[in-house]
Amino acid sequence: MAAACPASRARCATGDRTPWPGPRSATPGSRLARLSPQLGRRLAALPCELVWATTWEDDANAEIAPRLGLPALPVVNWPEPSGHEREDLWLGLCWKTRTLVDWAGGRPFAWVDDEITDADRDWVTANHHGRALLWHVEPFRGLTGKDLAALGQWLRAA
Repeated sequence: MAAACPASRARCATGDRTPWPGPRSATPGSRLARLSPQLGRRLAALPCELVWATTWEDDANAEIAPRLGLPALPVVNWPEPSGHEREDLWLGLCWKTRTLVDWAGGRPFAWVDDEITDADRDWVTANHHGRALLWHVEPFRGLTGKDLAALGQWLRAA
């Protein structure tokens, strides 16, 4: 998921192609089964514009948003390979990093993902002219109260 700030509102991008008519049933214990409307309410309460920055792309609105009780959100669409893949691999960048910095367009943004590393933080610091928070979450744990508190604090400090 990601968030970005156009004018006075922050945007949040927070850590699969064919839309389904509604959410598929989730296997008990799966990551989808762990999603709840309580988490959706906490995300919706953040002072930002929520945006999907996931390989699910538009399917996130069909599969994930209903489980969280969220409306359809804007989606970051991933481009075809750009020729930077070898350099990004050498630098240790997540494949999403360049696209999210381009998408933010110099505006403040927060990015929550399980693939973020220090290499991504360093690259964003050097190549993005606005405020940015890159927040790593553990995939086995998902977003926790601590993660949401840190995100909320950063967003409110703008």
